[in-house]
Amino acid sequence: MRKYWLELVIGFVPVLLVFLIVAGVNVMPFLLLAALAAGVAFAYRGRGRMAAAQGGKQRMDLSKSTMSFEQIGGQERAKSELIEALDFLVKHEEIKKLGIRPMKGILLTGPPGTGKTLLAKAAATYTDSIYLAASGSEFVEMYVGVGAGRIRDMFKEARQKAKKAGKSNAVIFIDEIDVIGGKRDGGQHREYDQTLNQLLTEMDGIRSDEAPRILIIAATNRKEMLDSALLRPGRFDRHIGVELPDKKGRLHILKLHAANKPLDPAVDLERIASESFGFSGAQLESVMNEGAIYAMREDSALISEQHLAMAIDKVMMGEKTDREATKEERERVALHELGHAIAAELVRPGSVSQVALSPRGQALGYVRHNPQQDKYLYTREFLDSQIMIALGGAAAEEIFYGGRSTGSRNDFEQAMGIVRTLVESGLTELGIIDAQMMTPESWAKVNRSILDELMARTKDMLTAKRQVFVDALDVVIREETISGDDFRSLLTKLSQSA
Repeated sequence: MRKYWLELVIGFVPVLLVFLIVAGVNVMPFLLLAALAAGVAFAYRGRGRMAAAQGGKQRMDLSKSTMSFEQIGGQERAKSELIEALDFLVKHEEIKKLGIRPMKGILLTGPPGTGKTLLAKAAATYTDSIYLAASGSEFVEMYVGVGAGRIRDMFKEARQKAKKAGKSNAVIFIDEIDVIGGKRDGGQHREYDQTLNQLLTEMDGIRSDEAPRILIIAATNRKEMLDSALLRPGRFDRHIGVELPDKKGRLHILKLHAANKPLDPAVDLERIASESFGFSGAQLESVMNEGAIYAMREDSALISEQHLAMAIDKVMMGEKTDREATKEERERVALHELGHAIAAELVRPGSVSQVALSPRGQALGYVRHNPQQDKYLYTREFLDSQIMIALGGAAAEEIFYGGRSTGSRNDFEQAMGIVRTLVESGLTELGIIDAQMMTPESWAKVNRSILDELMARTKDMLTAKRQVFVDALDVVIREETISGDDFRSLLTKLSQSA
């Protein structure tokens, strides 16, 4: 009904005016008022379109990039793939002799913070190109045609800037391209469909024999959301995965960000790289920055390994809080964390990096684990042990208090996430199965079956160490933070005396 309101108004207003004229009413004031309102509305809409179009240009970054590939750590494979693709642009005459079709677009995919924007800037430096950057959200507006107009303006701007600077190449970087490049469902016509269509048209219009040559580099962490027309050869020819760095990559990144910081000579960056498993490049930069902040708080001239360890905790879990727990809560939290730590040392010796009783983020206490080495393939036995470590806190509470607390909620979420991995990997008694075909009742049944069995095993394992819990409780409450080595020494000493 709403989409016919204009037709209804057009049909109703003349009838109303005729009725008022026949009734002897002066309709001129009403006509003047209506004309004035229409003029204001038209002017406001035109101003909105102009401001929206101009706003996109103002947010566009036209500065020349000075980033180089040597300044980017932890992405050696992605860098080599990208450099190979860029050589098609740099060595234009050579590839022309071989009849190779130059690439028009390169798609960078991967988690946030892995360096996709830095790679695009380095690509502009490597090819000696003009660099333009925009976010996909800048092209989406409520006004029809504004996004498509911005796409045209961006390509026009790239050519103009390259000619003015005397460059033969221009790199256009579009971050979050999934905003405008999402799959079209064939339904109602939408503004961002027009924007996508315009982008496809502009990419099809790129010619390798025209100067300046334009290369599109786009980034997304949701490749599965992109329209197939955007991904086909001839548009984004090269898809490069920019994944989380491994231990060697993390060490490289840490060294890059430590170059301008006064590190204590005793700092072992390789150990910090091991403890930061799963961190992105942005998180590793934050670790080094937060470590320097901790050193400044203590008026220390050097950044120590302890400062970096606290920085890892902050990046993972947040800043320390001022919440004060009661004596009973502190004892329960201490036993809970001891449950995690003792379970970890029993099923995976040497894995505990730190046991802390200090509130941080939303947690009243935590155990930080130190991976022995980066793992990308997991067996059923390893995942079972991870579930037992996650259930160790709740098991300890049941042993000493006969029940659990709300502090186990995140542990259970982690355990159920591992169960989902087991099911989707075909590692359960269900065998190979399509997880999407499972009903909520099926998920509840498999969760209950696996978690109940592992909870029973965990309780039996920790019950055998009951006296160790009792003897270690006072130490944990008094010290609040215990390193992994000190905890293992304490555990060995108490186990021998028990």
